[in-house]
Amino acid sequence: MSPFAESVKGVSTMVCSALRRVAHLHVYLVRKASSVSKGHHRQALGSRPAASEFAARGAPGGVVELLGKSYPQDDYSNLSQKVLSRVGRNLHNQQHHPLWLIKERVKEHFYKQYVGRFRTPLFSVYEDLSPVVTTWQNFDSLLIPADHPSRKKGDNYYLNGTHMLRAHTSAHQWDLLHAGLDAFLVVGDVYRRDQIDSQHYPVFHQLEGVRLFSKHELFAGMKDGESLQLFEQSSRSAYKQETHTMEAMKVIEFDLKQTLTKLVTHIFGDGLDIRWVDCYFPFTHPSFEMEINFHGEWLEVLGCGVMEQQLVNSAGAQDRIGWAFGLGLERLAMILYDIPDIRLFWSEDERFLKQFRVSDINQNVKFQPLSKYPAVINDISFWLPSESYTENDFYDLVRTIGGDLVEKVDLIDKFEHPKTQKTSHCYRITYRHMERTLSQREVGRVHQAVQEAVVQLLGVEGRF
Repeated sequence: MSPFAESVKGVSTMVCSALRRVAHLHVYLVRKASSVSKGHHRQALGSRPAASEFAARGAPGGVVELLGKSYPQDDYSNLSQKVLSRVGRNLHNQQHHPLWLIKERVKEHFYKQYVGRFRTPLFSVYEDLSPVVTTWQNFDSLLIPADHPSRKKGDNYYLNGTHMLRAHTSAHQWDLLHAGLDAFLVVGDVYRRDQIDSQHYPVFHQLEGVRLFSKHELFAGMKDGESLQLFEQSSRSAYKQETHTMEAMKVIEFDLKQTLTKLVTHIFGDGLDIRWVDCYFPFTHPSFEMEINFHGEWLEVLGCGVMEQQLVNSAGAQDRIGWAFGLGLERLAMILYDIPDIRLFWSEDERFLKQFRVSDINQNVKFQPLSKYPAVINDISFWLPSESYTENDFYDLVRTIGGDLVEKVDLIDKFEHPKTQKTSHCYRITYRHMERTLSQREVGRVHQAVQEAVVQLLGVEGRF
């Protein structure tokens, strides 16, 4: 979810024949980048002598081993070793990591605010669910149409045509509802192919919340509550679904917004200015994004809405109505702790990690920046192939080769040749190490590897 917003973002495929040449190419790239690897042992390139960073993208007939299971590859397989190396890290479960602090603060709030009849927590928490899900779980169970652009290979990481790394924690909603749960939080790592800058990383972490209400629970304590109904058959409008009564809609929307207002107040403090923006998600209606005014700037922090009754009914809870919300842990941590670059969450630098070893999870922490080392900037330009080309394929390739040395990639120029009608793209790649100074020479080796790989794997014609 906004995480909701990101999960339905529209935009493609890598050239399969080129992928069969990858193993040979990688050996060459490893040699090219070995000096960078030696200087920084966590750098993705060169970390394995012959196990290709692109091996998981292998031709159909191969197998991906992940979390103790084997997945046969096919034309949909598009995972890089760089991304696979992040699976199982579970930063949200590493004690005193900033993402763990945010998660624990949310859990503590829900545990204290919402209790059952026997003073036990109302919300169950699931923070260890496997990130490997079926495409049905990730899309179909959430009513995302078969032709929706959010399904494209250019935006997701597929193990094969039926399994993928989840693009959102919402992928677990249907299963948990079907198991009979009516109030739960899900926390986990999610995977998206995206642009490269200080705000985006192919792996990030979400927290999802869902709550269902029976007629008695929703209208309890209200005057004439017994006479009110959850359902009716009417027409859909901007304010409600066709199966919900207006009374039920007003009460559940109020409960949702009140719940989330209390949550962000708990995290950011009292006196917070909040506004709600109407939006669209396939699995909720009506849907909203919450924005907060933090240090004079309006920032979107989460997405939410009333769950589509069709989804709730299909999971076996036909007599209930519910809401759902989703938030990004990195997003909240970057705002709350003033962390400027999303790559820092993967850092093992003690100067970063020690700042979050606090005795109280609610303690105020303001990140003290590490010394910012100078950037090294190189451009790359090429003619696009006649076949389909997506920028996310290029970004994914740059991340795979450059790893966390790459701070951002900007498309700075597009040119269409008036005679050949061929299109040229020019990208500016900013390299910056978070822990030491890079030389132009070592960056040059990585950049050359990017140039050679983009020709071999994406079928472009280099202009370098």
